[in-house]
Amino acid sequence: MDKIKAVFKIIRPLNILITFISVIVGGIIALKSNFIPQSLLFAALAEALTFSSGNIINDIFDLEIDKINRPERVLPSRIITINLAGIIYLLFALLAVYISYNINPTVFKIILITNIILFLYSFIIKKMILIDNVIVSVIVGSAFIVGSASVGNISAGYIPFVFALLINFTREIVKDIEDIKGDSASGIKSFPSVFGFGNSKIIILLSTIVLIIITFYPYIFDIYGFVYLLIILIVVDPFLVFILIKLFKNDTIENFKKVSIYLKVTMLFGLIAIYLG
Repeated sequence: MDKIKAVFKIIRPLNILITFISVIVGGIIALKSNFIPQSLLFAALAEALTFSSGNIINDIFDLEIDKINRPERVLPSRIITINLAGIIYLLFALLAVYISYNINPTVFKIILITNIILFLYSFIIKKMILIDNVIVSVIVGSAFIVGSASVGNISAGYIPFVFALLINFTREIVKDIEDIKGDSASGIKSFPSVFGFGNSKIIILLSTIVLIIITFYPYIFDIYGFVYLLIILIVVDPFLVFILIKLFKNDTIENFKKVSIYLKVTMLFGLIAIYLG
């Protein structure tokens, strides 16, 4: 039973659900309809499996770091073995590529390239300061591109892609601050470990300000409607301002963990705004 629970933890079902929904939203935006075709469902499944496999391979490569940063995770705590995690990773990655192959060439290329990049990220890219954060953010945002591409209207996914990229880039920097102790002990150089908390906060501040400004673009240019603007004005942008205030409140790891959670909640409300808009 413990191993079954551990498998669920390592595949991160909540992240799978968020990714699945992101792809569906990307497809619905492209179709301008609540009808969900089979191709969109399969695209969402392929992307969810891809993201899950990416998390698993990252956990495998991060085993020594997580012994310091997150000893409660399933691999550092030895609830499941690296071999089992590797089997799950390979199964998910291959299944994702196979499913995408049967959708259309564009989705297949995106899923295949994403799987390759996620492996390279865990192997070497994550050692490249800021580039690693950008790569992860691009991949997370690509869920909307996959959704819109699966229904033959890839351009419809560009705006949510940019939104997701910016907010995930911010969260990636916050997560690097959270992990600074383990990264430093393992010799991994992240932006916060090299340039400090102050400069990291400036990066977060700038990317969040850009995001807030861009949130008005779809309404101004009549791409999304009034409901979208309402949610942005009442929930999303005020919450982003609150997060910035919280960020500069103190430099404790506990505070940064809360900020990371708040950013994830903001992503959810952003998805709702885009869907309803």
